[in-house]
Amino acid sequence: MPTLTRATPVGVLGAGAMGAGIAQVAAAHGHDVVVVDTSGEALERARAEVEKALRRDVDKGRLDRDGAEAVLARLRFAGQQGAEGMDAFRECGLVVEAIVERLDVKRDAFARLERAVGDACVLATNTSSLSVSSIAAACRRPERVLGAHFFNPAPVMPLVEIVPGVSSAPAVVEATRRLVDGWGKTTVLAADTPGFIVNRIARPFYGESLRLLEEGVADVPTIDWAMRELGGFRMGPFELMDFVGHDVNFAVTRSVFEAFFYDPRYRPSFTQQRLVEAGHLGRKSGRGFYDYRDGAERPAPTTDRALGQVILDRVLAMLINEAAEAVFLRIGTPADIDLAMTKGVNYPRGLLAWADDVGIARVVERLDSLQQEYGEDRYRASPLLRRMARHGKRFLG
Repeated sequence: MPTLTRATPVGVLGAGAMGAGIAQVAAAHGHDVVVVDTSGEALERARAEVEKALRRDVDKGRLDRDGAEAVLARLRFAGQQGAEGMDAFRECGLVVEAIVERLDVKRDAFARLERAVGDACVLATNTSSLSVSSIAAACRRPERVLGAHFFNPAPVMPLVEIVPGVSSAPAVVEATRRLVDGWGKTTVLAADTPGFIVNRIARPFYGESLRLLEEGVADVPTIDWAMRELGGFRMGPFELMDFVGHDVNFAVTRSVFEAFFYDPRYRPSFTQQRLVEAGHLGRKSGRGFYDYRDGAERPAPTTDRALGQVILDRVLAMLINEAAEAVFLRIGTPADIDLAMTKGVNYPRGLLAWADDVGIARVVERLDSLQQEYGEDRYRASPLLRRMARHGKRFLG
């Protein structure tokens, strides 16, 4: 088994928001950390973001000034040097990759990483939806590679999906999970399938809400109101897409759709595609489903509880169906799936526990009604959901 302790030097490839956040987490838990990026500007921006986050922690009393300075002293930001560009990772026992979400770029990076590090170094990818097995196959020793998917912002969000590839050594998975647990994170084990647990199961939160909008069932602020006020979600789907960025959200949806061989359950929306094409990416561009420019007024929702319940029931049925399918296909255990959705995307409760409470038979009835109405395979009920409804079983307890 690889030895991963607080004395293990950690590398992070990529100085974007995720890379900087992961580096901060590791340094806060005693590791010497090196962050490597091809862009000097990105490295300077990452340093500034970590310093800002640490100042905020000091101001809020979560960390004293000496502790913040110690974290910064353990961080080093380095440009890529030499022919391979990975020399700074030579002494690392763990390197986490957090670069652009493109399979070809990641495979090339891992092939170069492996040539730079020692034989005992564990290589982890922070991919949110790509194949860990495919990334690992670029290496001579794929058994040392696994997925460790953090959620943004990494210092704040508790969940990390640990994803073994086909060739990942169990000892590597166990050692990495134990280390990340020691960083104060909540880890769940996910199968190496598109989107893993969270990004797979969450697709209907966006996709079915977009479908309701496109059909004219309700407008953007009304759907957001229904999901927040009646469903208890922290943000409505359109608010969340604007927050994440439509370029990012649409790319993940399209990636999952293609990876599932064009299963209609994951079909992307033309409405969101047009926003991306227009450059209306959400908060970061000033416009998305909402207008964030100075002086813009937020449109008011229609606060009709009967209409809101229709919206909530439809989206919730699709989310529960996706969670049940993940259990059926052994993507994760029921407990890990519910934990992932509450810790990874702040759902008000686990979807499987929610299904138990509203009644699994009611969820199947709702899905069957939608499938009959639309004649689309998109609304097919999971065989597990149907079986449990037939036998009156519950997912949890």
